[in-house]
Amino acid sequence: MKIERIEEMRLDRAKEAEAESLIQLCFPRAGFGGRSFHGQRHHVRILAWDDGLVGHMAMTYRAIRVGDRLVDMVGLAEVCTHPDRRGEGIAGKMLEAAIAEAKASPASVFLLFGNAGLYAANGFVAKQNPLRWLDRTGARTNEVKEGPSDGLMVMALDDTPWDDDALVDVAGSMF
Repeated sequence: MKIERIEEMRLDRAKEAEAESLIQLCFPRAGFGGRSFHGQRHHVRILAWDDGLVGHMAMTYRAIRVGDRLVDMVGLAEVCTHPDRRGEGIAGKMLEAAIAEAKASPASVFLLFGNAGLYAANGFVAKQNPLRWLDRTGARTNEVKEGPSDGLMVMALDDTPWDDDALVDVAGSMF
């Protein structure tokens, strides 16, 4: 199996079509609308290849607000492994590559929304911060929303403290 890191602007049409097909297989009712991304394009993709695309992760780099502080973060999104290949450690290998990518960045934190044991086993910690985000359902700007942090997990990448009580404003759509 080969793990590939590819910048979004270098993702050719053939690879993007494979990514879209895999994502549709993993998330058939999630509203991707024939795209290989949900609400907005990401910055980097981590792809696992073995006789075709068998795994996908997307990574976003941007500044968010944690309370009054502006914090650079990496966000993990659109994590999927081909249903016929689950249980083979593909997601774990991609996550290792994604963590290395995040640690090599200037970001202070690595965030995701999920609850898989794989994330906790690799150093992510569940958080209950309230959230603010821009609803981009259907790849359209809709409304600003606030609510509980459903599945927020955080990995510190430097010594910047995380405020467990602060509002986390993701300064855009969920990733």
